[in-house]
Amino acid sequence: MVVAPLGICWAAALAFAALDGRRKRIGWAASSVLAIAWLISIWLTWDVVQHGPRTMVAGDWEPGIGIVLRLDALGALFATLSLGVLLAALLFEVFGGVRSRSFPALVLFLATGLCGLFLTADIFNFYVFFEISMIAAYVLVGYGEERRNFRASAIFAIVNLLGSVFFLIGIAAIYHLTGRLDMDAVAQRATIAGQAPALLAATIIFVAFSIKLGLFPFHFWLASVYTGTRPAVAAILSGALANIGSYGLIRFGGGLLPRELESATPVLLIIGSLSILYGGVQAISRRSISQVLAYSSIGQVGYILLALAIGPKAGFSAVILISVLNALNKTLLFLSENLRGRLVAGAFVIGALSVAGIPPTAGFLSKAALIKGAIDADYAWIVVLVVVGGFLSVFYMMQIYQRTFWIPETEEEAHHPPSPLDRRILVALLALLILAIGIWPQPLLALSDHAAAALTGGGR
Repeated sequence: MVVAPLGICWAAALAFAALDGRRKRIGWAASSVLAIAWLISIWLTWDVVQHGPRTMVAGDWEPGIGIVLRLDALGALFATLSLGVLLAALLFEVFGGVRSRSFPALVLFLATGLCGLFLTADIFNFYVFFEISMIAAYVLVGYGEERRNFRASAIFAIVNLLGSVFFLIGIAAIYHLTGRLDMDAVAQRATIAGQAPALLAATIIFVAFSIKLGLFPFHFWLASVYTGTRPAVAAILSGALANIGSYGLIRFGGGLLPRELESATPVLLIIGSLSILYGGVQAISRRSISQVLAYSSIGQVGYILLALAIGPKAGFSAVILISVLNALNKTLLFLSENLRGRLVAGAFVIGALSVAGIPPTAGFLSKAALIKGAIDADYAWIVVLVVVGGFLSVFYMMQIYQRTFWIPETEEEAHHPPSPLDRRILVALLALLILAIGIWPQPLLALSDHAAAALTGGGR
């Protein structure tokens, strides 16, 4: 069962690659398969929380020789989150009519790569599944087959190939230092390796994940790609694919190279602060929803770096919480981008308030966790930065809400008919989920704490 979501998505992706995804029944079939994989991942998440991590070695080889697969609370949470986002995006396109025969298969290939990445306990296999995810994403960005889609796809491919090169160099550096590729052995041997070469390897890995996340100053590609894709693809990029960067920073920084992470605390604090301020100011100056959300993504990732810099005591749990809620917020907002109607307007408000961290939405939990961690770690200035970032978020989100839903700027927008009911219901359900988490946060808070404890060796 540990590899069930991975196996289901892989087999389904191969099967649907030969079928025409534009047909309604094919889209529904692909959605059903992805839903099954998602439900299994939910069950696996519950299982690892109750009984501890599950580990297996492919081909019954001895550990250290064969490829190690391990599912712990951290990987299970990110796998469940990513599959849920992919399912929402796929349903969104199926409701409106899929435009490309390959779209359902590509979503399943991406699900395969993400499941494998969150499952593996081997850093080279992490790279392999990373590339599977990237290849599927390259093609997905061009979905829609318009000039702007192809331009966004070219930019995305070039920039992320650069990130892949950095990541492969980083893996080679870690292997040179430790002589191993399995994560457990790497974590043990990295502590006795020379600090200077280990810090260099960690820096290369950090740059690779920063490019993937679009961190300042590696953000130069993000706005062009997010604004050049269709809403469903933008939701996939921000809500599922970006989890590679968040998960990678947590797994490599907190699990494999904690000494180097602690040494890089000042750098993380500076880059995180600049990301929050730069993303917020740039978002205020933009007019379209996609541009505002693109620059908002840069700012929101800054909170992840601040939480990561705080350290394992409270920061890792906050990193996980921020990553999960940011993925849900961006999925809701990007899917709402071109929809109209009162139901969509209400859902957009909930997503906007969650981005700003205003209760009772779920986004308040991530900001509160970061503030608590900052106070515990004696970083009082982070509290001020979080408040300033929240004000910036309220300003640009309400500004775009006013232009789009409250007082439309053109006569055509003012008399735009409501969007299809099925799509409006989908975004409304996502909004209700975000609101429900804010009202009843205990399950997600407990899961985040458990995942953070497993990362630092404190989980069962």
